[in-house]
Amino acid sequence: MGAENGDEASVMATLLPLASASQQPYVSELLSFTLDRLHKEPELLRVDAERIERQMQEVAVGNYHAFIVATDALNAIREEVSNVDKLLESLISEIPELISGCTEFIESAEEVLEKRKMNQTLLSNHSTLLDLLEIPQLMDTCVRNGNYDEALDLEAYVGKLATIHPKLPVIQALAGEVRQTTQSLLAQLLQKLCSNVQLPECLRIIGYLRRIGVFCEYELRLQFLRCREAWLTGILEDLDQRNAYEFLKGVINCHRMHLFDVVNQYRAIFADDTSGSEENSDGGLLFSWAMHQITSHLKTLKIMLPKITEGGPLSNILDQCMYCAMGLGGVGLDFRGLLPPLFEQAVLNLFSKNMGTAVENFQLVLDSHRWVPLPAVGFPASNIGEETQDDISPPPYLMEHPPLAVFVNGVSAAMNELRPCAPLNLKHLLGVELIKGLQAVADSLLRYNATRMLRETESALFLSLCRAFIEIALPHCAACFGRCYPGGAAFVMDAKNLLDGVSRLLATASSRELPKPAKNSVKAATENGDTPAVQNGTTSSDGEQRNEMDGAKVINLPTDESKVDAPSKAA
Repeated sequence: MGAENGDEASVMATLLPLASASQQPYVSELLSFTLDRLHKEPELLRVDAERIERQMQEVAVGNYHAFIVATDALNAIREEVSNVDKLLESLISEIPELISGCTEFIESAEEVLEKRKMNQTLLSNHSTLLDLLEIPQLMDTCVRNGNYDEALDLEAYVGKLATIHPKLPVIQALAGEVRQTTQSLLAQLLQKLCSNVQLPECLRIIGYLRRIGVFCEYELRLQFLRCREAWLTGILEDLDQRNAYEFLKGVINCHRMHLFDVVNQYRAIFADDTSGSEENSDGGLLFSWAMHQITSHLKTLKIMLPKITEGGPLSNILDQCMYCAMGLGGVGLDFRGLLPPLFEQAVLNLFSKNMGTAVENFQLVLDSHRWVPLPAVGFPASNIGEETQDDISPPPYLMEHPPLAVFVNGVSAAMNELRPCAPLNLKHLLGVELIKGLQAVADSLLRYNATRMLRETESALFLSLCRAFIEIALPHCAACFGRCYPGGAAFVMDAKNLLDGVSRLLATASSRELPKPAKNSVKAATENGDTPAVQNGTTSSDGEQRNEMDGAKVINLPTDESKVDAPSKAA
């Protein structure tokens, strides 16, 4: 039965698709009506509608207050809903800003929390951080007070921290300050090497430099030699160069003592270097540096030796140089073989200068000489005949000829300066210089004879001077040179033919009577009475011997053969 009703309902729903579910019972009821009933149904429906409408009107009239209130409430609800809608729209528009603000707040809160944690960590490690921040100041204090071990320990500790924490700004800033202090330490250590420090201190300094690690091994050796050279240069710069002899003595003593010490210090510090393997172990660094020092020393000698104007100091400098070179030979720096050329040149220049001075003085005295007879010089009788083969004192007869006396004085002075330091290699060159001086004197005599008009008496005195030059002055100069160099007298006398001009001048005047000079005889002065004798325009008192002629003092060479012979100081 139920199944049949269901089928009918479905059929009615199909026939009346506009009938809702609530109208289905009424539709079903219509289907059960008769035809008449169906014709009456509209009227019945109209009557019911009118009745319902009258009832509704009655209800509305009876309850109008409720309808008014309901209408007011509906209008109020509509307004409120509209406001709520607007507020919701504004709320929706503000939600993104709220979200961003919340996000920012969360982030700032996280930062504050992080900072708070950092501050708490900082507070808990305050003492440790304070110690770390004081490391640069503490290290600087250690450097200033010379506590290099402690300073380097601090530097190593900070370097380790910088390696462990490469991204911490505080640690990196701390490492930067420590590096600056390390540079100050490095400069102070290098400055110490530039001072007078002994081997133990040098070892400590090199150890500190190795701990710093700024230089490689080769650079460290180079820095050591540079600093020691700066120290040596400072010592040499403090010497007074106005006195060449004292300056060279100071230079030689400096190199003899300090250069030896520096080489030994280098070999002791860099122990892999031995006397025979420097060139292999360090690229010849020590060898090159030592050669530079020796070359500088030789250059100083070459510059300063010409400023020494005496033979004695020159000989002393040679002795000291030889001693210095012999001492440095203990470390392989024997430079004695390089000294002879320098000293030979200095001796040659000194002798040439003295001979030139002798010739110039002869020329000056000859030009101003007054040709008047001079008295013979008297000597005690005990001196007569005592001149031996070893006696090379200037012949007294030359005192009657002041120009020749001045020249022989100059030659004697040159020989005296040559005597302490007479290199054998210069025998020929020095002999040539002496011969040049004699030839210059001869040329001056010939030029004087050709340019001056002399009276007969003056000409006789002039020819006497020329004869004394050939027969006395020349052999005397040769004998003096022979005492400095064995065989030197013969070498000079062999060049006598260069003076043939004066010999020819004497030969042309052979018809005249000339006073013959005697080497081993002394004439008594006839004017040695109370009457003063006229000497070159000046007067002399009784018994007064003439030891100076126109300001030229006769210098006697020592008769002691050991002092006259040339010392063996040649190359």
